[in-house]
Amino acid sequence: MDLYSEIIKQNPNALSKAITLAESNLESDQIVSQNLISKFEKNNNSIRIGVTGIPGVGKSTFIEKFGQTFLDQKKKVAILAIDPSSEKSQGSILGDKSRMNELSANKNVFIRPSSNSGDLGGVANKTKDCILLCEAAGFDIIIIETVGVGQSETTVSKLVDIMLLLTITGAGDQLQGIKRGIIELAHLIIVTKDDGDNKIKVKEAVLEFKNTTSINAPIDDYWIPKVVKCSALENTGIIEINELTNQFISNAKSDNYFGNKRMNQEKFWIHKIIKEEIGNRKFKLLVSENRLYKIEKEVINSKKNIYQIIKSL
Repeated sequence: MDLYSEIIKQNPNALSKAITLAESNLESDQIVSQNLISKFEKNNNSIRIGVTGIPGVGKSTFIEKFGQTFLDQKKKVAILAIDPSSEKSQGSILGDKSRMNELSANKNVFIRPSSNSGDLGGVANKTKDCILLCEAAGFDIIIIETVGVGQSETTVSKLVDIMLLLTITGAGDQLQGIKRGIIELAHLIIVTKDDGDNKIKVKEAVLEFKNTTSINAPIDDYWIPKVVKCSALENTGIIEINELTNQFISNAKSDNYFGNKRMNQEKFWIHKIIKEEIGNRKFKLLVSENRLYKIEKEVINSKKNIYQIIKSL
């Protein structure tokens, strides 16, 4: 199978195989994967959405309804769901497809459960490559569902255009301290389960989070974080969240904030990969010799793959 041509043709089996190569730890698979990814042009027409929140907040149920709003807008949706993994096998132990029955049955949806394999960022090391592959396969919306354990969700923010934080009533205390950093990264804070006897508590939680976000500096110059509520059970508030997401992207693109943000994210990953592959000491040497800027330029302009450059260092 010619993976490149089949992915361009939007063949889901080819995409699955390419992602398996990207996630593999075998050097031979990594070489094939890196060569494949380097052939694709960057896609700045997609929207990358991060969805995080504490366990039990209903991320998968929310994504099922949220994803449907994009399908209704004739968009193709890819979901990269990062599951808690087994320490022994480092494999995915939760089947997201089984938790997203409606979406998984749609031909315009691609769902890929993955292991976080101990990554403190709550997102698989290879997720960036998986995003690029999904975009190459023609997906308009890339949703990344994270483990939501709050250890270092900063990594997620370096992968996505907009960050959605899902929370529930009574979670205020849990969101102090270690979780506070996630609140400061969120563009939308969504209080879920706004249904039945929970409605009054949800209303109170929305006010509490609005007070919290009002004292924080905005993450981006073009957007003030919003606090909203929804019920996936009653399918309320979901369309509003879709509209806010699209409004955010529109605002970001109006003054080229969108392009600049993606470029800065690209630089972050260039630096991260170089440090992981050759170490901090050599990285600092590249900076002192003014070689890092040239590397950044070559990768951002798609002239070379970062892994190809590292081999020549």
